[in-house]
Amino acid sequence: MNERPNSLHASDIAHSMHPYTNMRAHETTGPMIMTHGDGVRVFDSEGKEYIEALAGLWSVAVGFSETRLADAAYAQMKKLPYYHSFAHKAHEPSIRLAEKLVELTPEGMNRVFFTNSGSEANDTVVKMVWFMMNGLGKPQKKKFLSRNKAYHGITIASGSLTGLPANHTDFDLPAIPVVHLTCPHHWKWGEAGESEADFTARLLREMEDTILAEDPDTIAAFIGEPVMGAGGVMTPPEGYWQGVEALCRKYDILMVSDEVINGFGRTGARWGCERYGFTPDILVTSKQLTSSYLPLAAIVVNDRVYDAVADHTAKLGTFGHGFTASGHPVACAVGLENIAIIEEQDLMGNAARLEDAFQNGLRQFADHPLVGEIRGVGLIAGIELAADKDARRAFEPAGSMAKKVAEFAAEEGLIIRAVYETVAFCPPLIVTEDDIAEILARTGRALDRALDWARAEGLK
Repeated sequence: MNERPNSLHASDIAHSMHPYTNMRAHETTGPMIMTHGDGVRVFDSEGKEYIEALAGLWSVAVGFSETRLADAAYAQMKKLPYYHSFAHKAHEPSIRLAEKLVELTPEGMNRVFFTNSGSEANDTVVKMVWFMMNGLGKPQKKKFLSRNKAYHGITIASGSLTGLPANHTDFDLPAIPVVHLTCPHHWKWGEAGESEADFTARLLREMEDTILAEDPDTIAAFIGEPVMGAGGVMTPPEGYWQGVEALCRKYDILMVSDEVINGFGRTGARWGCERYGFTPDILVTSKQLTSSYLPLAAIVVNDRVYDAVADHTAKLGTFGHGFTASGHPVACAVGLENIAIIEEQDLMGNAARLEDAFQNGLRQFADHPLVGEIRGVGLIAGIELAADKDARRAFEPAGSMAKKVAEFAAEEGLIIRAVYETVAFCPPLIVTEDDIAEILARTGRALDRALDWARAEGLK
């Protein structure tokens, strides 16, 4: 019989498998164990305080200690702790939350399907679109268009839509028919001397050429985050989304806006698609939907998608897809209360009001010797690090400097995320100007310490 380790730290090393982790390295380094949170701050088992400048995983809109969400969960647990939504069953929290999401999403999006995560939601989108196309008598129209550096989840279908090597290598992905287009990040992928407008035009030509080469009658949908999040916080060049929408309409390709990170004001508008002026056929949301207090995601579709799917269910007798916890009553109750807080405290407006302070504050580091580019909108941003800014050359091995900056930031009491060559920021929507000033101060100290380290190592 295995003996029980005598500390949480030892127990974690002995028994836990962590996502996005070098498991052998974890056996040596062990975990940072968080014990409690308060607003934009969290505290570890050693009593150290951190500003959580990534909102957990891009998600805790209302902060880490909102008792109204705990109370909403408890009240629903006492009333109806669980029920499903299969075969004509329903309950009030999921009905009310679907109604609220229809109210908040762009005009014409009138139907909601619940899942438990963004990955499950995008997996469901793939199946729903395939089901729709079969129902329309277009069985060959099954391919998806995505982008390199995109992140849409890690299940088999959503992981295939994702365009990141670490999510594909040795997982045998992509496993569905998907074509990845050039990442719309001008600083990194623009050609020498190419203006942003020319870069946009080139990407749109690439998209149209790809559609024609693949055959428009085989392409079902284009999926994209308005601002690419987990790939490194890439903001699109001007005119990009309008051009993408025009091509989708021209060739009868559905548009899927992945708003799992972008939604609920993160970009300074309610939805990223509204920030960039396009109207999707399908919108996916999660994370800030419940501030991640409980797992929940939602797919919101327009009438065109719903009618095609509904008509096919009438033919077959069912929509043979769903999850035990789809639209879980406790998660939906928390989602409703979370949205109520966002609206009552005008947290979407807070993101818009603090955009200049946050984005301009980060841009003060533009001339730092480690910094290649700073980009972002609303309350989401990334600092891309470069060994040679003019040549847009990353440090080697790839991502090593971003990890070092994130390590120094943690020592300074700031949690940010290393994403390849970028350190990412996405503070809770309740963040204040004073919080932003402290985030900037701790970021500056982390960058300076990383520079000293790089020089000592002969890297800079």
